[in-house]
Amino acid sequence: MPLVAQAQTTPPETQPPAAAPDATRTVQQSTSTIGIAAGQSLMSEAESAIAAQNYNLAAEKLIAARKALNDVSTHYQNLAGVFLGVDSRVNSDLRALALESAQVRDQASYQLGVVYRAQNRPELAVPLLVEVVQSQQPTRALGQQAYQQLYELGFVGVSYNAPGR
Repeated sequence: MPLVAQAQTTPPETQPPAAAPDATRTVQQSTSTIGIAAGQSLMSEAESAIAAQNYNLAAEKLIAARKALNDVSTHYQNLAGVFLGVDSRVNSDLRALALESAQVRDQASYQLGVVYRAQNRPELAVPLLVEVVQSQQPTRALGQQAYQQLYELGFVGVSYNAPGR
């Protein structure tokens, strides 16, 4: 007889309403291993490691943050697609969450590139910084900062001064 995995659920009559103020929102807590808060928590741990000049630990935390944020962004994008044409309100909210998690992921990618640069590992820094420029575009501050890092590394030969800078 095949085993079938089933989620443990609370009977509908005992479940708190989704809008209840004390309803458990586990993924939004920083102790969760998935979600934007989880990625931000890992990034905070990386900042502490950077301050202590423990670049190996910082890189480890930032790699984990990038993966968590990339995964959650993909999950939000996939869910948004399901609601396309079904409920524009839900679709819009999920797309916004996907964008937010991608932006935080780009911040983690940039920080990881800077950590690799501090470790004199340009072969690891360059692909991350290029990814940030592609995602953020050179018209946004983070994209400009990533491009500046590429220039300082000598990967690109022409500096970029954004209009208004």
